[in-house]
Amino acid sequence: MSGPGRILALDYGEKRIGLALSDPLRIIAKPYKVILNAGYKTVLQELIAQIREHCVQMLLVGMPYAVEGGYTPRTQATQDFLDRLASDLDIPVQAWDERYSTDEANAELRKLGYDWKKNREIEDAMAAAMILKSYLETHAHA
Repeated sequence: MSGPGRILALDYGEKRIGLALSDPLRIIAKPYKVILNAGYKTVLQELIAQIREHCVQMLLVGMPYAVEGGYTPRTQATQDFLDRLASDLDIPVQAWDERYSTDEANAELRKLGYDWKKNREIEDAMAAAMILKSYLETHAHA
């Protein structure tokens, strides 16, 4: 395989987890799918399947810091999830600031002409894509 390999990004939520994938060269971020958060073991198995199917080299987890940058109960729950993934997966797992990803996702979906009902179905995947896009743009010239 040429290039650094795909990144799978997660927008973690208590009910749903949005997924986004990069291309193998880590240039493009696109929404992939939304999975139900049906418990850690179920989510882990789904992520392992996606990692294998798409030859993912890194997992990026959106970290919902408070506006001023501190931790909230949601931040801690996401950090706990990330820590478990990091110990159970054999690829790097990294946190990425997602404070504005949902707002950006909604703005992007409005630009694409999605109505609010359709929006809810893909909002989490689009939020994951915004997290991944932010990461890729920051690391583009690294």
